[in-house]
Amino acid sequence: MSLFLRTPFPFISPVLSKSQTGVVPIRSAMSSPEKKTRRKKQQRRQQKHGDSLLSTNGSVVSAAEQGLRLIFMEELMQHARNRDAPRVNDVIYDMIAAGLSPGPRSFHGLVVAYTLNGDHEGAMHSLKRELSAGVRPLHETLIALARLFGAKGLATKGLEILAAMEKINYDIRQAWLILVEELVRNRYLEDANKVFLRGAKGGLRATDKIYDLMIAEDCKAGDHSNALEIAYEMEAAGRMATTFHFNHLLSCQATCGIPEVAFATFENMEYGEDYMKPDTETYNWVIQAYTRAESYDRVQDVAELLGMMVEDHKRLQPNVKTYALLVECFTKYCVVTEAIRHFRALQNCEGGTKVLHNEGNFGDPLSLYLRALCREGRIIELLEALEAMAKDNQPVPPRAMILSRKYRTLVSSWIEPLQEEAELGYEIDYIARYISEGGLTGERKRWVPRRGKTPLDPDAVGFIYSNPMETSFKQRCLEDGKKYHRKLLRTLQNEGPAVLGDVSESDYVRVEERLKKLIKGPEQHVLKPKAASKMVVSELKEELDAQGLPTDGTRNVLYQRVQKARRINRSRGRPLWVPPVEEEEEEVDEEVDELISRIKLEEGNTEFWKRRFLGEGLNGRHDKAVEMDESELSDVLDDDVTDVEYVAKDEEADGEADEEEEVEQAEPESQDVDRVKEKLVEAKKPLQMIGVQLLKDSDQTTTTSKRSMKRSSRMVEDDDDEDWFPEDPFEAFKEMRKRKVFDVSDMYTIADAWGWTWEREIKNRPPQKWSQEWEVELAIQIMLKVIELGGTPTIGDCAVIIRAAIRAPLPSAFLKILQKTHSLGYVFGSPLYDEIISLCLDLGELDAAVAIVADMETAGIAVPDQTLDRVITARQTGETSVDDASS
Repeated sequence: MSLFLRTPFPFISPVLSKSQTGVVPIRSAMSSPEKKTRRKKQQRRQQKHGDSLLSTNGSVVSAAEQGLRLIFMEELMQHARNRDAPRVNDVIYDMIAAGLSPGPRSFHGLVVAYTLNGDHEGAMHSLKRELSAGVRPLHETLIALARLFGAKGLATKGLEILAAMEKINYDIRQAWLILVEELVRNRYLEDANKVFLRGAKGGLRATDKIYDLMIAEDCKAGDHSNALEIAYEMEAAGRMATTFHFNHLLSCQATCGIPEVAFATFENMEYGEDYMKPDTETYNWVIQAYTRAESYDRVQDVAELLGMMVEDHKRLQPNVKTYALLVECFTKYCVVTEAIRHFRALQNCEGGTKVLHNEGNFGDPLSLYLRALCREGRIIELLEALEAMAKDNQPVPPRAMILSRKYRTLVSSWIEPLQEEAELGYEIDYIARYISEGGLTGERKRWVPRRGKTPLDPDAVGFIYSNPMETSFKQRCLEDGKKYHRKLLRTLQNEGPAVLGDVSESDYVRVEERLKKLIKGPEQHVLKPKAASKMVVSELKEELDAQGLPTDGTRNVLYQRVQKARRINRSRGRPLWVPPVEEEEEEVDEEVDELISRIKLEEGNTEFWKRRFLGEGLNGRHDKAVEMDESELSDVLDDDVTDVEYVAKDEEADGEADEEEEVEQAEPESQDVDRVKEKLVEAKKPLQMIGVQLLKDSDQTTTTSKRSMKRSSRMVEDDDDEDWFPEDPFEAFKEMRKRKVFDVSDMYTIADAWGWTWEREIKNRPPQKWSQEWEVELAIQIMLKVIELGGTPTIGDCAVIIRAAIRAPLPSAFLKILQKTHSLGYVFGSPLYDEIISLCLDLGELDAAVAIVADMETAGIAVPDQTLDRVITARQTGETSVDDASS
């Protein structure tokens, strides 16, 4: 049955239905001596060669007439190529005037001229003229018309052309493909789908190029239904869908908001044939589907996908989009440590920060990453991110420069004190600021909303649940130090005294106690004010005086005044005043620190763990392994979620629990040396393995207690179950090598899989200890980098940094901070300038004080006479002392 004959084609001439010769019969006044059969053969031969070469009397044309026709045809085709339809029409009329009848190629030239000009009405008029003359159109003529109608989006007329071609027994496949392709390329996708599916369901087979084009364009437009139907038609035609087609379907499924649909497609690819295996783009689409889904917690699903991608590292590698999506996912779910790891890989890709920014779409992931680093106090990583942005010429987004509640940006909101507004040296006009922020019009954001409402923190926008908790840089350095020393203590417990070299048992104990003390950190004094009813008069006056309140009156008056001040502070969200506590200086034992420096972490060292798995490098180490009591371990060591190490301690804990049930230990604690000697005789401690899945069926989690696990392990000892392994890890390693369950060739780290060679050094590097000077230097670098990237720090940022420099004190930074502050158009109050200059003079930094005064005069800031007198006097005194010393 025909495909397109149902389409009306009103301009078909009845001549075509009666005569298939393609030559218009010409009547002659003279009788022809030739036979009818010879005349028909001659007409077929002439039709094959092109236009009719008959003269007006039906006889064979002469050489001169044939040459004249060729001249006309050359001129006609030249005008057709030049898109000059009127001249082509004139040539046809000249041919008729010269006694030559125009044939199908002459009309083809006329149709081509109109087609090149995009004049579909003129082309249709020429076709009707050709049909009315009784000439059968060429196949090329109808294809040209199909191309023109496709380019103009006239799908109905294109179908009429296909119906006409089918009626006169022309092959319509080429014209169908051209019509579909032109409709697609000119953005008439809906009509293209209708034409394509009508032909495909009728038995026409498209080319691979058209199949790919249709599926790709439908998926780009979000038309998943038609793309899937075309894919089914393609497979019915004998061509199976490949990774290319699945990826385009995933691109449409990833934006539908239901990531389970995308994951189902991913599973079909994962367990399918080789030509449909997932590639990097496949993982990107599925990760994007999970990351930007608005339902449930999807970070665990992304972590599982990430694990599958790492396992398949020999076949595929991540690209810049993969890293950008992973940074976006981990940032939005506040898994900042993983976001930092993948951002370090992203910054090695050219233009990585631009891809992460994504023009501010999808919550502006780059801004969220910068804000997460700032709020968690990870300033070194923040500086690395800003430097990466400068390398990629990526300006700092406005979302990243959002103001905190205390009118501070990422330049200084990580410097303690966090919940205090900067002191500018002058009184702030709060009423004017309230009006300027839209307080009278209702546009001002309410940080403390009405009762029962959640706080309106604009910094939480973009994160899935909430923005990270605000942590100062000082606190972050303290936590990083604890984490590092926790790793050292674990290594010391696993490796034993041999890791320290040739040391005595007492040295081992000293190192152990020192690490415990470092992990515990300095003693946290309770920052809780004393009850006012229990305070004496001197304490009440001290608290009132510290807050600038009057201290006169009886004890009852002072008591009421303190209570009122505390109620006001609580209502305004301010911290309560507590008496200052002097921090004790930490004692430094250089000998113990030198012993601690001998402990080497082997995170990311594949060769080390391969040798350990083979049982090498254990002489003198494992036999001296020292264990800790379970109670001490729980007090000192906390489970670290970000570590990828697996420490097998269940068997050890089970043994200790059983021993505690059988024998009550009533003896007092002995000395440290005796305790170490007793522990040297205990059972061997399981080793630490990283990044390796050792046992089968590890995905099945057990909920049995440790005691039941102990009993079951004893029962299985005599069983021949192939999944059974000895308790001792080294015996288990031997058994695994014997059964070939696991081989060292399967061991790898992220450096081996993805080339993260920098991570091993970063993980094993000891963190730098916090200092006020280091904090000020980092703040200055952050401020300069933000200004370079187009951001504008607030005057509060500049004031916080200058206050931090005063606390250090760091006179060398005063001038740099003030110059940058003045260049931004900010001016502090006179008390702040006087404090800075006085501090410089007290520290003997006369040159710094003179430079600050000169900069103030350059910026047009009035310097008080008293301040100038002090500087001049100090300078003259200095010059006098120099003269006396020289004499």
